Amino acid sequence: MPLETLFSAAGSLAMAGWLALLLAPGRRWANWLLAGLALPALLAALYVLLLASHWGGAEGGFGSLAEVAALFRNPGLLLAGWVHYLAFDLFLGAWICRRGTAEGMNPWVIRLCLPPTFLAGPAGLLLFLGLRLVRR
Repeated sequence: MPLETLFSAAGSLAMAGWLALLLAPGRRWANWLLAGLALPALLAALYVLLLASHWGGAEGGFGSLAEVAALFRNPGLLLAGWVHYLAFDLFLGAWICRRGTAEGMNPWVIRLCLPPTFLAGPAGLLLFLGLRLVRR
């Protein structure tokens, strides 16, 4: 399958999970089953397949920034890196929804944390952790 098709499919899967979280952050089907388990698992499987099919013969590595840049010059490994972000940021967003709901946070406060988590995972996590701290 062409990498562009896989890129689009992975993005669509992730967006379905984010939409579910935005619409129903406190619902188990959204924050656990769909966005917390099923979709991240599908993205993880795609990640593993991309690594397995594109790792051999790839230049670069993880020992320096230059090595990582060389590694990501391979389009298949670049896509694997992107899918890695999609999977983990969605998993993190689902965790934020579950944790916030369990702690009795207002669903709109939880939703406030989702866009930064979608766009820049650690920034959304930091916002969520800060709001939890202020709430206590």
